[in-house]
Amino acid sequence: MTTRAAVLSTLTALTAVLLAACGTPAPTPTGTGTGTTTATPPSAATASPAPTPAPAAGSAVPSPTLLVTDFGADTVTFVDPARPGRAADLGSVRVGTAPYGLAVAPDGTAWVATAEGVAVVDTHARTRTALVPHTTRTGPVTTGEHRGGGMGIALSPDGSRAYVGVNVPGGNGTLEVVDTATRTVVQVVPVGRRPFDVDVSADGRRVYVTDHDSFDVTTVNTATWATRRIEVAPYGTEGGLGSWLKPHYAAVRPSDGALLLPFEGERLAVVDPSTGRVDVEPMTANTHQHGVTAAPDGTLYVVGTGPIDPATDAGPSLTVRTPDGRERLVPLDGPHETVTLSPDARTAYVSGGFTREGGWDGLTVVDTATGRTSRLPVGHLPLAVAVLPDRP
Repeated sequence: MTTRAAVLSTLTALTAVLLAACGTPAPTPTGTGTGTTTATPPSAATASPAPTPAPAAGSAVPSPTLLVTDFGADTVTFVDPARPGRAADLGSVRVGTAPYGLAVAPDGTAWVATAEGVAVVDTHARTRTALVPHTTRTGPVTTGEHRGGGMGIALSPDGSRAYVGVNVPGGNGTLEVVDTATRTVVQVVPVGRRPFDVDVSADGRRVYVTDHDSFDVTTVNTATWATRRIEVAPYGTEGGLGSWLKPHYAAVRPSDGALLLPFEGERLAVVDPSTGRVDVEPMTANTHQHGVTAAPDGTLYVVGTGPIDPATDAGPSLTVRTPDGRERLVPLDGPHETVTLSPDARTAYVSGGFTREGGWDGLTVVDTATGRTSRLPVGHLPLAVAVLPDRP
């Protein structure tokens, strides 16, 4: 941690460079949590865990069709990961400028957060059926890392609502609540700055908005729309305008509903959304981290985008972390952004559309049992990835 602190001190002086990377001006947040504690590293945390059991012979299942958001364009692209090379790209549908987050309902309807509003896509017919404009004023429609408009998005468990985090450049964002039947915005809730990610509790009673530039998570009660801000800053809020050490994405732990937010391949913030308590557990990747998802068994998959300081930090990777804290790392070729699992969790799909320099047009497909990887050239800076349900 001493090395990291020294690096951060140097980086703070390079604010102009960092602004083009990952940070924007952020006020010192007012957290409501009860504090941050650091857990003693478990002895197994750096041990080599037992590998995930390999699939039984003859038990292969058909490869699913994927949908990705093309942040470098105005489209979503359909992908068949079983096809080699460019053959995996099954074509695109225009949805709106700079699409970011993505949520897919069991009936195959996709809800896409764009700079213009929430696009609705019939993935069976492969057409856009609606665009729900943002009611939050976000300024001119633009592209790029700091553009205004929809970012994280999630559906309620019953599918009746879509929750989208809306970025307002230079200020606090909002959570817009879309009625999926009427396709209208029915509620607007103030949240923090640059709402990278939106997650929903298993019972649908709470929505969690990860506020990147506010160093916090906003919890929203879906019955009353009351909010609570929980500071999630295991390194503190130092660094000001260009801090790298902000929350990006969260996963809801299946066992107890805790929020899991990775930082720098060094610290995992474990947030109790009921009490606001934040505990910290050690991680081992030593690289800047973004996307995260949890398998049904609680195994965590975390995307490492690459080093802050190449002299001291490790390169891009996918961390596979078991519920007891053991980790193994799968090296990745170049920066990536988010990760999604196949229904059987045997395959991880990692998006290459990193919003900073180094992003590329494609996915890395990871065999979660063996760590073998392959790259698929699809889309245009794909950010979010979703597995489409089978046609009824």
